[in-house]
Amino acid sequence: MTADTIPELTPEQLAEIERKFDPETAFRPTGRTLGFIVASVLVAMSVYHFYASGFGLVRELLHRGIHLSFVLALVFVLFGVRKTDSRMPPRAWYRFDGVPLVDIALALLAVGAALYLPLLPPAALAQRVGNPSPSDIFMGSALLTLTLEATRRSVGPTLPIIGLLFIAFAYFGPWMPGALKHGGSSWLGIINHLYMTNQGIYGIAIGVMAQYVFLFILFGVLATRIGLGQLFIDLAMVIAGRYSGGPAKVAIFSSAFMGTISGSSIANTVTTGALTIPAMKRVGYPAHFAGAVEATASTGGQITPPILGAAAFIMVEYLEIPLRDVLAAALFPALLHYFGIFIMVHLEAKKLGLRGLRAEELPKMGVVLKDHWLSLIPLAILVYLILSGKTPDFAAVYGIIACVVVGFLNPTHRLTIKDLWDGLASGAKNTLAVGAAAATVGVVVGVVTLTGVGFRLGYVVVQTATDIGTTLSSLPLLGYFTVTQWALFTSLILIAIACIIMGAGIPTTATYIILVAVAAPALAQLQVEPLVAHFFVFYYGVLADITPPVALAAYAAAGIAGSNPFKTGNTAFRLGIAKALVPFVFVYSPALLLVADGFTWWAFTITLIGAMLGIASLGVAFSGYLFSKLKTWERWWVALVSFLFIAPGLVTMGAGIALMLPILVLQAKRSNETVQPV
Repeated sequence: MTADTIPELTPEQLAEIERKFDPETAFRPTGRTLGFIVASVLVAMSVYHFYASGFGLVRELLHRGIHLSFVLALVFVLFGVRKTDSRMPPRAWYRFDGVPLVDIALALLAVGAALYLPLLPPAALAQRVGNPSPSDIFMGSALLTLTLEATRRSVGPTLPIIGLLFIAFAYFGPWMPGALKHGGSSWLGIINHLYMTNQGIYGIAIGVMAQYVFLFILFGVLATRIGLGQLFIDLAMVIAGRYSGGPAKVAIFSSAFMGTISGSSIANTVTTGALTIPAMKRVGYPAHFAGAVEATASTGGQITPPILGAAAFIMVEYLEIPLRDVLAAALFPALLHYFGIFIMVHLEAKKLGLRGLRAEELPKMGVVLKDHWLSLIPLAILVYLILSGKTPDFAAVYGIIACVVVGFLNPTHRLTIKDLWDGLASGAKNTLAVGAAAATVGVVVGVVTLTGVGFRLGYVVVQTATDIGTTLSSLPLLGYFTVTQWALFTSLILIAIACIIMGAGIPTTATYIILVAVAAPALAQLQVEPLVAHFFVFYYGVLADITPPVALAAYAAAGIAGSNPFKTGNTAFRLGIAKALVPFVFVYSPALLLVADGFTWWAFTITLIGAMLGIASLGVAFSGYLFSKLKTWERWWVALVSFLFIAPGLVTMGAGIALMLPILVLQAKRSNETVQPV
């Protein structure tokens, strides 16, 4: 088989790959009758959220309860106890249209438990907080159990296990060791806090999902259906396709564009990778490298404004700052991530001597804009409203309206009533797993507030880092840095490792919320600004999607590329090394985030230039190529020098440039020697 005859996967095969590597999309099939009922409930869920956020006045607790009731009920119907559940006989007496009757009963119980508390009169509820009745305890226990099970089915076992460990920590507090010891809490006290107050299941996490995230996911689905996703892919082809190794650069640009409307690494990988990965293999990229490029670029969608994989809205609630400030802070770190991938892809293409796409393989700019320009209008409206200071839900509502209007008017991607129905159902379906995860995260955060474990763990982290810093500062050469400086650096390393481990198999937003409850107090003790601490934790949570052994985005890309998953994951991590370095850059120089305290244009410029030089140098070191192949000692030299660029400051930047000059001279000389005379 030649490179030009590499088969492309069918939509069914792509859907199977996404289902295999993304548990959030592993829906079980249903019969026609139940399928229509489920679709109607999904559409009702979308219509309700659109109305409640745009035009209705629903009490906060009731809104969260209605959202949670939709999520849990649909999860029990659409997700089986195990993945093989759909292979069971669909017409057995204990199943209705393929779904066990017990799951339908659990769905109904979940609706009752989720709505029981919000439907109580506010005055009656206020009197029962702190003194729950037996029925309150029963409903709270039922909702807690159903939430953990729904999360296990839709997301996987890791997050529910963490939830159970935190509940056990709250109950067995008196037996905990050292700084983790606390007074403990009875089951009544745990249920009272997690169910009867807004500090647990009905807390910030589920509130943000109900108020903001649902609408933005729905916007992304509708925007894709009216042609915005195809526009992004075609524009990327026009911009980068003709250059050396063009398809890989197309993957970077298309994934960056898609990241503005999609916050899912795996969905982004499958959507754009269906086109870019076969194209990369056709021009000569190894299969594992093609998959790694797409996976790494696609994880950038979670750090690309305006959605940020839902984390942006959590930050708005936690930090109490406008959404536009969060998006401004996210802009340049995201660009540095894509810059790092671009450098490595370009050097790899030069090293392998790869071609770009031929003219006949590229779309024409005029045709692309003529066919798709209308689909840009909803995104422009969304971004304009956010930048003008409107609330996120207000911007999303009018973005959705714009999608529907443009869809019905656009002659190229005309939206029919059936398309709108399917879009509303798909949008709601895509929120189920993240909604269940948010409820379980609420349990974890509730235990943190109940026991104060966040500050306790923060104290342990800082104390451990300080002890390590004391040892390091006493060593020759390393004593140049103070104990405090070593404590900060060591704390960042420990927190980064924890984020990557926690992110293994857990949705990024859930990882971010849990870790920030622990990391924020620790970093606050080390004088790190809250905005910076939140972004640091968030970035390392995202990195887990391309970090073996649980690199889900990389494994999905490997499924499309037909490559070794572990090799693809390792390569993806190498390509995404910028994402691992950028958080350290903005911790030590917060000016990169634009809206951080003490921002100046001078500090921002020096930091940005230094970061770009450092990331480019690391790209050279990892690729082993600049103008010609580098020797082993040259690669190590460039890698070490790159850290001088990343460290903010003119002195370190100047030292880095001076130390890079010998390598540049050697490379230029070696490159000239390889040029054949005419």
